[in-house]
Amino acid sequence: MNETRPSRFPGLRAWLGLVVILGPVLLVAVDGSVLFLAMPQISQALSPTADQSLWILDVYGFAVASLLIAFGNLGDRYGRLKLLLIGTAAFGTGSLGAAFAPTPELLIAFRALMGIAGATLLPSALAVLSQLFTDRRQRARAIGIFAAAFAAGFAIGPITGGQLLSHFWWGSVFLINLPVVLLFLALAPVLLREVRSGGTGRVDASSVLLSATGILLSVYAIKYLAAEGPTLAVLLTGPAGIALLTAFVRRQLRLRQPLVDFRLFRDRVFSIAVITGLLPLAAWSAMAYLGGIYLQSVLGLSAFDAALIAGPGAVVLTVTSIVTPAVVARTGTRAALLTSHFTVAGGLLLLLPTGVSGGIGWYVASTAVAGVGYGISFAVVAGTAVAAVPPERAGAAGAIAETSNELGNALGIALLGSLATLLFRLQGPDLAATLPETLHLPGLTAAAAADAKSAFTTGLHTVAAVAAGLHGVLGAVTLRRVPRPGADTPQPADGPAAQPAAAGTK
Repeated sequence: MNETRPSRFPGLRAWLGLVVILGPVLLVAVDGSVLFLAMPQISQALSPTADQSLWILDVYGFAVASLLIAFGNLGDRYGRLKLLLIGTAAFGTGSLGAAFAPTPELLIAFRALMGIAGATLLPSALAVLSQLFTDRRQRARAIGIFAAAFAAGFAIGPITGGQLLSHFWWGSVFLINLPVVLLFLALAPVLLREVRSGGTGRVDASSVLLSATGILLSVYAIKYLAAEGPTLAVLLTGPAGIALLTAFVRRQLRLRQPLVDFRLFRDRVFSIAVITGLLPLAAWSAMAYLGGIYLQSVLGLSAFDAALIAGPGAVVLTVTSIVTPAVVARTGTRAALLTSHFTVAGGLLLLLPTGVSGGIGWYVASTAVAGVGYGISFAVVAGTAVAAVPPERAGAAGAIAETSNELGNALGIALLGSLATLLFRLQGPDLAATLPETLHLPGLTAAAAADAKSAFTTGLHTVAAVAAGLHGVLGAVTLRRVPRPGADTPQPADGPAAQPAAAGTK
């Protein structure tokens, strides 16, 4: 009995270690969304172009998504704790630089550094956490706390930004990272132990280069097309990005240890789970970004008031992500996926009655209803993906599921945000590329301001309708293609264990 007590009942050091690990996890999640309410102030202070504004927002998510699996493999080879410490220090450096960046170009560069550092944190943090809790049930509980903290970080990012912006300048949303970074660097070497897997997990540098460059060039072309129309830059970068991504996929199919195992997508349940990891986060990030501009630039609310209005949706999302695993244990994964898709679709459609002169009630209702779907997707995607494949391929499945989340967060702003930018350019007064830029033009007439707000609201409605339609289609596919309870037995409560930690397991 005495011999088993240490493993079944983790000591104070293990739980303190969990608390310390949650610091970097929250940083990665919060910084994926903290700028949504800050963009009007950044636009006023730095005057970025339309495509620079989008890069400021999503270069972070693209850096994380592009390098997540690669850094998971590096952690296996050279040590998870070592990589975690280096990544946290780099994250702090990027945060400090971003806070005082004098130009849009430097802000984009420091955000990219933060994204690169963030890619080291998630897989390493969960691998170290799993080593702290040797008992399966205790580990599952700790991982559940980890997953809830990550979901909560995404949800509270805009609220945190709004609170800070009501008292300080826009750079304060980055400076709040520094106390957490310093505390982690001081306590982690004392409370945490090194984790590595004996030098396995070789990283294919060509795959990393092909995927990262292909994604960046493709998105750059989309952004430029939306902001400037067809230009030489679009004609060069778009096809180049597609060619690189095609080469990346072909290379993965040839490698014995691919960076992304595309063969897993032959399983229909796995494919639906991964898309469920991507699409809800794409919709959430796009609507949080556009919603922040709508509340402040269209309705004229302060950043503080906008943060309060975003609060109910954030609470619903966080609570749903926490309670979902227990509910899914009774209702099954299929019901959870269907509920996720259709509640997101319904919530997005509630945005359509919003207008230039009002719509706060509709906005709150929209974020609350959609928050249920977002929270469910955050909680069940990894477990569903891992349960859909053989046990020996669970590591690769978990890595892809986590990457789909990060990529969805970036693609939402890149694709759906670019759609809103395109509609604003086509329907607006054609005085500037974005609404905040237009409203800050000297000598702007009331009629032009009204036209600009109306054009932006039209873009918001169109993006909401498109995202709702995509979720409706995915819900219909899920209804037809995912087996009913009894045919599938995923373990969503333990599923997140395979997410970041699996990024380096091959």
